[in-house]
Amino acid sequence: MREILTLAGENLNSPMILSFVLGLLAAWVRSDLSFPEAIAKGMSLYLLFAIGFKGGVGVAAHGADARLVTALLAGVVLSLVLPFLAFVLLRSLAQVSIIDAAAVAGHYGSISIVTFLTASALLTERGVPAESYMVAIAAAMEAPAILSALWLVAWRGEGVEKQSAKAWREILFNGSIVLLVGAFAIGWLTGQDGLAQIESFIVSPFKGILCLFLLDMGLVAGRGLLSSRGILKPGILVFAVLMPLTGATLGLAAGLALGLSQGGVTLMMVLCASASYIAVPAAMRVALPQANPGLSLTLSLGLTFPFNLIVGIPLYLAVTEFITKT
Repeated sequence: MREILTLAGENLNSPMILSFVLGLLAAWVRSDLSFPEAIAKGMSLYLLFAIGFKGGVGVAAHGADARLVTALLAGVVLSLVLPFLAFVLLRSLAQVSIIDAAAVAGHYGSISIVTFLTASALLTERGVPAESYMVAIAAAMEAPAILSALWLVAWRGEGVEKQSAKAWREILFNGSIVLLVGAFAIGWLTGQDGLAQIESFIVSPFKGILCLFLLDMGLVAGRGLLSSRGILKPGILVFAVLMPLTGATLGLAAGLALGLSQGGVTLMMVLCASASYIAVPAAMRVALPQANPGLSLTLSLGLTFPFNLIVGIPLYLAVTEFITKT
């Protein structure tokens, strides 16, 4: 355990993660530091296009095979199962209504693409390769959790708005998913030739733009926490840490069972440990309008997101480093 914590501390010393910490600190001291909304949106679009395109190029070089299909199926199954664990854990730790617990569970069965981007960049910085199709698994894990969340509400006898088709549209055609999948398809179709044409645009500037983006995310998360202190009960705080660790454990088991590389296992842990705060909130607003969005966003963006960036990602990478050494 001491060796794992030492490795985690070393991995914490990353410009991306420290940029996020700077944003948190700036928010907590109530600095007026801010990014214009248009610039923040532009950075987000750039990062999604870059990671999707590079993932598609990697799959083109690797080829679509049984391992890819198996990994995609595993991602979908994990996205369906994780909400049930989150639902039971949250209900046992805090006095939360069935509808609120199901909405939160949907967030934790889905994924945070920003957490995935940060982990991917950290692996690249550390020289740890990962399977190129992990971005496809990330896209596949975005939506299934909403089905589990709605089933949980219906199973417990609560009213569910009959707008599931609209909710699915909110997820499947969410801008971030359309861009990620679309860029992945372009990279897959054009391959290495396409990458060579725009390499100076999507490779060299990537880490610098990610640092600025995470600085902005730190500001958003920190200010969100300051405005949501009334929600931060002990059971909520425990859930925000325990659930990502539980998900990461399942991701570790799945990654090892699939025979993924160290980088692939790390990213599978990250995907299972993260929580959506972009696509799923939009869908839940349609499907479960009676749920409290403040609770879901405080947990996913205000608590679990910072935990994963500051502690989780370095810890997950350290665990896989330790396992591969033994």
